[in-house]
Amino acid sequence: MKDISEQDLKSNIPLASKKENTPKSRVTVGNHVIGGDQFIVIAGPCAVESESQIIEIAKEVKRLGASMLRGGAYKPLTFPYRNDRMFELGEEGLRYLHQAGKEAGLPVVTEVMDGRLVETVARWADMLQIGARNMQNFPLLIEVAKTKKPVLLKRHPGSSLRDWLGAAEYLLYHGNPNVVLCERGIVAPHTHDPTSRFLVDLEVVLAIREYSHLPVVVDPSHATFKRSYVGPVAKAALAIGADGIMVDVHPVPEKAAVDPLQALNYSAFRDLMLSLRKIAEAVGKTL
Repeated sequence: MKDISEQDLKSNIPLASKKENTPKSRVTVGNHVIGGDQFIVIAGPCAVESESQIIEIAKEVKRLGASMLRGGAYKPLTFPYRNDRMFELGEEGLRYLHQAGKEAGLPVVTEVMDGRLVETVARWADMLQIGARNMQNFPLLIEVAKTKKPVLLKRHPGSSLRDWLGAAEYLLYHGNPNVVLCERGIVAPHTHDPTSRFLVDLEVVLAIREYSHLPVVVDPSHATFKRSYVGPVAKAALAIGADGIMVDVHPVPEKAAVDPLQALNYSAFRDLMLSLRKIAEAVGKTL
């Protein structure tokens, strides 16, 4: 079924659905609130490459106005082959990420992919990310819910809003109210560039407002997979009513270990933040 029915709202997603008097949920991560008046900017590299790298990036994105730090210690790849450039640091990367967030004064969000690693990741991160591929990994959702830590639930590229809210319902049902949705692009028959894999569904931000009380952010980096599209889509996300964005930032994007086509360098991220501040003022938000 593609669309959400009245029966779904009553029986399948009663916790995630918006009732007549349901206030919009606000999720606190560190000293920031997602779902309030602040537009949250989550920034950092797709993959943690070294301690010095992630600390440098953390301090720079904080200086430029980011609210939270992101980075992958465990990195899922489309294909199993890894090399000197495409790698993951695992728990060592988690420690680096935690230290970088501490030094920069930023709460940290990172992905957990394996139920056996939930406790380990939760020990170092302020917010746990469920990646798009794992959106309906229900045993993983249950284990993550048990931590009671804030959760960033990414939308699978083939998922309907109904299925996405159904995944959120698992987290809510198992006792974790701290759920933030993240749109990261959907599969479409045609895209606009040979390197593009997904299309950004900004309309879903409006649909979530209609059907759910949960806050929603947009990931223009993974959704567009194209650096020159990231800024415009990020600005559109703010203008249409999203609660924040997640952006890949790397000092030398062309040399990034993972997804070099989409990361912004410091200069581009600075320019984006300047534009976002102007839009935020116009729509009654703060950064």
